[in-house]
Amino acid sequence: MVNELQSYQLFINVTKEIDLIIGKLGRFIFPIGSYVYTGSAKKDMNKRIERHLSKNKKLHWHIDYLLNNDAVQIIDIKKSEIIECSLNKKTNGTIIIKGFGSTDCNLDCKSHLKYLGN
Repeated sequence: MVNELQSYQLFINVTKEIDLIIGKLGRFIFPIGSYVYTGSAKKDMNKRIERHLSKNKKLHWHIDYLLNNDAVQIIDIKKSEIIECSLNKKTNGTIIIKGFGSTDCNLDCKSHLKYLGN
């Protein structure tokens, strides 16, 4: 049996403090530093990641609002066989926005975006 990739993590760098409205979550300040976002795609993970890398898209998911900012760049991407919420739980970091990317979470994750520091 072949193990399938279940999830991915985007390692993100924010080069200046930004003040953003994240959809219905509201307005937040993102400090300068590194972040990790854990996500998944039901169909085509590579297409989802391509979408994240694009600046020209309709803002739909919480992560779209952050990635659309000019002070934000994806610096690394890692794919995993671990399911999204389990991978997120194993990832160190500080939650600065409750509910970010975790509205459909099945393991009571407080956020799928974690701040790793400056």
